[in-house]
Amino acid sequence: MSLKYAVLAALLEGEASGYELSKVFDVSLANFWAATPQQLYRELERLARDGLIEARVVRQERRPDKRMFTLTEAGRRELRAFAVTPPRRPTAIRDEFLIKIQAMDRADPEATRALVEEREAWSRGKLARYERVRERLLAGRGEEEYLREADRIGPYLTLMGGIAYEEENLRWCARVLTILEQRAPLG
Repeated sequence: MSLKYAVLAALLEGEASGYELSKVFDVSLANFWAATPQQLYRELERLARDGLIEARVVRQERRPDKRMFTLTEAGRRELRAFAVTPPRRPTAIRDEFLIKIQAMDRADPEATRALVEEREAWSRGKLARYERVRERLLAGRGEEEYLREADRIGPYLTLMGGIAYEEENLRWCARVLTILEQRAPLG
């Protein structure tokens, strides 16, 4: 999949500037699709050139003008077609951290423990951010009510996936730390 569809999906929320979209990627899409601001701005230019989004300039006082992007009808059609097309291949995990764990038997056990603790802290931080997004989306409603009545539930469903992923990371990190502790040489 390309960044193209992630940007189009983000614009389903409505008109946004490149800066606003980069914040959406940081908070809402980061659990399944990461992009740097530079990649995002290049993709916005490509999508505008291809007629899938439109850009308008908003004049600002004391700040540079900003461009606001919206989906075109062609962009909506493209996204609808993409949404029902099966993925080309299953997701493959590419995680440098897991390679380090694979090779840990020849590494310093304390350094390995520190890496796992760092991953655990990172997962806790991401989970806390996802929970804040969840509370903002629910806005005082219960989950079942939200899922029944909200105009769009796709962002919530992907957020649920991100939350489940980080919860599983935390369970795995705790298990790895327990195993490392049990294997530590008796002193």
